Amino acid sequence: MTVAGPAMRVLVIGAGPAGMRCAERAAQAGLEVTLVGAEAALPYDRVALGRVLSGEAEVPALITHDLRRLRALGIGYRPATPIAALDRAARVAVTARGEAISWDRAVIATGSRATRLPLPGAELPGVFVYRTIDDVRAIHRAAAGGARAVVIGGGLLGLEAAASLSAIGAKVTVVHAVDWPMERQLDAAAGALLARSLGATRGLRFAMPAATTAIEGSAWVSGVRLADGRRIACDIVVMAVGVRPVTELARDAGLAVARGIVVDDAMRTDDPAVLAIGECAEHRGVVCGLVAPALAMAEVAAATLADAEAVYAPRPDPTALKVSGIAVWSAGEVAPADAEAVTLTDEQAGRARRLWLRDGRLVGAVLYGDTADSPFYLDLISSGRPVAPHRATLAFGPAFQDAA
Repeated sequence: MTVAGPAMRVLVIGAGPAGMRCAERAAQAGLEVTLVGAEAALPYDRVALGRVLSGEAEVPALITHDLRRLRALGIGYRPATPIAALDRAARVAVTARGEAISWDRAVIATGSRATRLPLPGAELPGVFVYRTIDDVRAIHRAAAGGARAVVIGGGLLGLEAAASLSAIGAKVTVVHAVDWPMERQLDAAAGALLARSLGATRGLRFAMPAATTAIEGSAWVSGVRLADGRRIACDIVVMAVGVRPVTELARDAGLAVARGIVVDDAMRTDDPAVLAIGECAEHRGVVCGLVAPALAMAEVAAATLADAEAVYAPRPDPTALKVSGIAVWSAGEVAPADAEAVTLTDEQAGRARRLWLRDGRLVGAVLYGDTADSPFYLDLISSGRPVAPHRATLAFGPAFQDAA
């Protein structure tokens, strides 16, 4: 007769989307899982925070796993429990309150923190970052009643924050360092169309390219000063200028850290008993900033914990944005200098497509206004199939391709 031994104890540090996915899969594999989160909240959909800021949804609508579901999965969940130290030799995690949590395997999923620009006045009341439920609640309270808002940063998060603020009546100016918004995902032409559309539909104003040199005010923020001398009066400032991987726990524990916590294809750090996933992890020199690759990492890590073979293989995950009915999609390399561009633009209809080909293969695509053909282009980018014979009709989509 064989007697089963105790289940492996897995500690997942971080209750964001990646940490939650890994905890769920590990529990389903029969492991004993404890999930700890620094925030005093149940696991929630961080991607949907804009819906709370805009008033479209209340916080409970963002919760992905309530206590009943967590218990049913067999996950021990501990919110408001930041981990202060990781003792790898003793396999113990020490909480900020000094409590010890023992583990056999640990998964670091601490994610990223919002970047706060080191500007004069950055610590004034009325200056916010855009990252957590608490951040969004505070911004919503401060912006109510038609406040004048400046959003610093015209990337995905910045535009989401700006559009959400506009939806609750704020008068919003986006200050962005580049000539067009979402420059990591869009080329200049699509970015200009997006800025124009957001101005017409949401009333957003753009200062581009522009650099903020100071935030002015005394007891509360009153304006921002730009490098060219302009001053934009405002009641609140929201910084949405990027995130930084949270790696201190791993670094203090003696793990290899570059930009993120260095992991192999199985999500293991240089200590096989410790894994890292999501925005805090660095795989082959790349730190991910999107949910899809973070969730893929979580799946691989859970398989590794269960002693199954799994390899993380990054894909050219697309970026999709829909603000005020404006659909934008991109995948692969955007505007690479060594690729040939194929462009299709219909400004009257508010539609544009730009494709980049290298050596007869599609390496990147941007669709603006009409994104219905995005699966077709993503498949071409992912597969690397030759497209040179169809170059003349490629921008029109799959309906115009030869059957061959």
